[in-house]
Amino acid sequence: MAGAVIVRGRAHAREERRRRLGPLSALTHVALLVWAVLVIVPIVWTFLASVKSEDEIFGDAWSLPAFPRFDNWARAWEQAHVGQYMVNSVVVVAFSTFGTMLFGSMAAYVLARYRFRGNRAIYLLFVSGLAFPVYLALTPLFFVVQNMGRVPVVGPFIGLNTHGGLVLVYIAYSLPFTVFFLAAFFRTLPGAVAEAAFVDGASHTRVFFQVMLPMARPGIVSVTVFNILGQWNQYQLPLVLLTSAKDKWVLTQGIADISTAAGYDADWSALFAALSMAILPMLIVYTLFQSQIQKGLTAGALK
Repeated sequence: MAGAVIVRGRAHAREERRRRLGPLSALTHVALLVWAVLVIVPIVWTFLASVKSEDEIFGDAWSLPAFPRFDNWARAWEQAHVGQYMVNSVVVVAFSTFGTMLFGSMAAYVLARYRFRGNRAIYLLFVSGLAFPVYLALTPLFFVVQNMGRVPVVGPFIGLNTHGGLVLVYIAYSLPFTVFFLAAFFRTLPGAVAEAAFVDGASHTRVFFQVMLPMARPGIVSVTVFNILGQWNQYQLPLVLLTSAKDKWVLTQGIADISTAAGYDADWSALFAALSMAILPMLIVYTLFQSQIQKGLTAGALK
């Protein structure tokens, strides 16, 4: 009974919003429909082309294949080394996302919940990274990572043409957005729970990891997914930092190489299969965590 009342209340609220917005509501829905078509149509066409032959791709663009050619996927995976590139991307994105969320959440929590001299300046320094285009830092980043590679013992793991160096740059590149988003989210969390934990003798570290971090789960999940999407699709940074080690290329570099080769080898089917392999994991991630992303984006506004 209570559930039915809630559903009717939400429906009434939606109708009230539509009545208040009037024509603007219809225009909003039209804009969303156009945007959905612009996003969905290229993705559907790419998946369709990945199981077609060359003649079918350059024939009727929207015709169904005579029979699905999944050998295109196998050829892209093995001969075009998409499998190796995908493994490299998974490793790099997994470590960089973990590092970004660990350091970003700790920094955001301290900046949001503690007051000390320089707090605002440090926060603005983080946020200013959002306005700094990564393209302006490519040359300095190249030399910084190159010099890091000359450090004894750890140099071979964090220098140029290493996944470790790329992971560190990804973490630095993703921290501004992570700190900006999570600092605002941590400010909305109730302080009474943390104070009760301090009274019970919990340390600051324990309060953060066992009390505040679970409470911030919606925001953590949202930012994690955004970081995975951004780092998975990153092309410019790997292009500069993974220059000569082709066996260490990530997926975006591999697909760019396949695209160039397709112009000479005419293996467009393998190219679209590789593109489909790159798109599919991100579609799965976003589909699985869609509700958590919505909760994370709205939780701070509702509190």
